[in-house]
Amino acid sequence: MPEARVLPCGDTSLLLEVVDLDAVLAVAAAVEEVRAELALLDVVPGARTVLVTVEPGRALGPLGQRLQDLARTAPDAAAARHGDETRIEVVYDGPDLDEVAALTGLSRQQVVRAHTGTPWRIGFGGFAPGFVYLVDGDPRLAVPRRTESRTSVPAGSVGLAGAFSGIYPRASPGGWQLLGRTGAPLFDLDRDPPALLRTGGWVRFVAVLS
Repeated sequence: MPEARVLPCGDTSLLLEVVDLDAVLAVAAAVEEVRAELALLDVVPGARTVLVTVEPGRALGPLGQRLQDLARTAPDAAAARHGDETRIEVVYDGPDLDEVAALTGLSRQQVVRAHTGTPWRIGFGGFAPGFVYLVDGDPRLAVPRRTESRTSVPAGSVGLAGAFSGIYPRASPGGWQLLGRTGAPLFDLDRDPPALLRTGGWVRFVAVLS
């Protein structure tokens, strides 16, 4: 049962601070279940927070108390370990594969097997539309960011940084260690919802040749 500290965030939002990502996912799932009932406009999980937004002019005090009660009675993290699993095909030919192998003490093949062998939980979004931070993968793959970021990382690049894995939805600068690439469409405004990967779900990487 997560405890949450509720803080005002502007005139239309409340920020729920919790202890860890497990609590974030538990609280966010509980709030999503009553989203329509409470007429919430948006629920945005972060690494340690959940931001809730409502229509302008609405009193935030009573809502804050309700959200705090929801957080207190939310199922624990184990109950949050349910959700859709999305398969992402990856060509593992990334420029940092050898560097990751050296950092982890694994061979290139073992790195690929570690990345594909464990489903990754979708923790929270950020950085760019469609980008999600993937957590709970194989702990052997925790590696530092590159010492020098690239000025441009191609869209679809699959990488590692710290305990996270992620996929660049579009070309951008970046310092993640790149393992490979995928053609999966991470973000499409003509799709409902536009983001392919959503908080609470899971990703299973699958190695392909091309």
